Amino acid sequence: MGELSSREIPRILSIAGTDPTGGAGIQADLKSIAANGGYGMAVTTALVAQNTHGVRSVHTPPVEFLREQLDAVSDDVVIDAVKIGMLGSTAVARTVGAWLADVRPPAVVLDPVMVASSGDRLLSADAEDALRGLLHRVDLVTPNLPELGALLQEEAARTWEQALDQGRRLAAGYDTAVLVKGGHLAGAAAPDALVMPDGAGGFTVSEFSSVRVGTKNTHGTGCSLSSAVATLFARTGNWVLALEGAKAWLQEALETADDLEVGTGHGPVNHFAGIWQRGLAPLPASAGSGVPPAGERTAELWSRTAGVRSRIDALDFVRGLGDGTLDRAVFAGYLLQDAIYLRGYARALARASELAPTLQEQIFWAESASGALEAELDLHRNWLAGGSAAGGSTGVGQLPADPAAGLPAGPVTRGYLEHLLERHADDRVEYARLVGAVLPCFWVYADAGAVLAAGNHSLHPYREWLDTYADPGFAAATVRAVGILEGVLAGDDLQRRAAEEAFTASVQWEHDFFAADSVPAQSPADATVRPASGIRQP
Repeated sequence: MGELSSREIPRILSIAGTDPTGGAGIQADLKSIAANGGYGMAVTTALVAQNTHGVRSVHTPPVEFLREQLDAVSDDVVIDAVKIGMLGSTAVARTVGAWLADVRPPAVVLDPVMVASSGDRLLSADAEDALRGLLHRVDLVTPNLPELGALLQEEAARTWEQALDQGRRLAAGYDTAVLVKGGHLAGAAAPDALVMPDGAGGFTVSEFSSVRVGTKNTHGTGCSLSSAVATLFARTGNWVLALEGAKAWLQEALETADDLEVGTGHGPVNHFAGIWQRGLAPLPASAGSGVPPAGERTAELWSRTAGVRSRIDALDFVRGLGDGTLDRAVFAGYLLQDAIYLRGYARALARASELAPTLQEQIFWAESASGALEAELDLHRNWLAGGSAAGGSTGVGQLPADPAAGLPAGPVTRGYLEHLLERHADDRVEYARLVGAVLPCFWVYADAGAVLAAGNHSLHPYREWLDTYADPGFAAATVRAVGILEGVLAGDDLQRRAAEEAFTASVQWEHDFFAADSVPAQSPADATVRPASGIRQP
């Protein structure tokens, strides 16, 4: 192979067939490459008419055109790694092999598409021989168990020990690394192993195991994993690290595959689940527009609380915060109580993370808890210690790291937190109740904040706080949280009722917190602050 130089954004070429539904082939490769931090390119070996139920027909362009595609890319772009998928014929395999010999890319991963899920062989005997001829030119081959057996011209392994033995023999015969995949074996675990020749006649075997995901939506899993490994190897220069990262990414993509609802057969994995979860999030609401319901269930619940939310908008505290007439000492009094609230709210979010049924929800609630304790409390502390840049002191003076230290919770604050932290004997019901309970602090805040942010300006005394209402990151987080609530409301009767009752109660607590009597802030050392109204951001 050519010289390897790891890059932060590697250029990865996929050589494979197409899938018009986007779940496999070059479409899946390009998604996998992008999701794992690479720039994807694609050369088409075959045009495939297929959907989530199977392949209908295949059109193979002339191999002369295939070579023109390959040369067009390599004549212009430095290629950091190549992933090879469907080849389909002897001529195609030989054409790709000749190009590899001429260009010598620094890293090549081959996903040998040889056996259909039905067990039928997809290649002629000559084409299988041509594919084996490529093994001397690749760095890693990633067969499933039927393909591993086919490469060795044997029956597929029936046990993990047999699979590892076949992997060692294939690696020895062609002096290439082999990813042995145990997905076809029965059991709760899905084992994988990276078998690599050590140069001294032996092997290093690195085994990985993940929990098998109960989903039928696994279309394109092999394509996606191999292209992810190619990308991460180009980024790190280490096959073990590349496989660890690719496995973790694919696990997340499988766990959220059912969310996509693509097709009625074996649908695709969710390639961008992590990016949507931790970065862009699907369909974030634009600033100032509020956050819409995620479906019929959240729409009905949102409508059910419309009266209480209208009363929140009419409260003197909310109006004074919006037009800037709110007394600064009153606002500081609210912040001190709100700091107490955030500590308990973070505990509720952490509990939701503990009970979350999926990795993505666990991560989301954990990150929300961290944000409540770090970013939000820091904002409270800075404002209370010196006041905003608009001028004027809050009268609080120096504050400890925890602005709520030594302060008693007012009755509204205490009642709201007791509601949030209530426990249920059934973890599933408790999780549903928690999701409903914490949601208003996302959604009511975003709803009221969208109106308040519209009146913000450079001289507004609370502009720093109104700016937070227009934060696209918070809008995206709220969209995600509402989506989780929609899913929870689709559960059984106990879960749905628990979530609905907790949600409506929390909306009322939000109103009560906004409406509570306020007093000017005092020093934390001698404060006897009563609950003050205000708006919080989780």
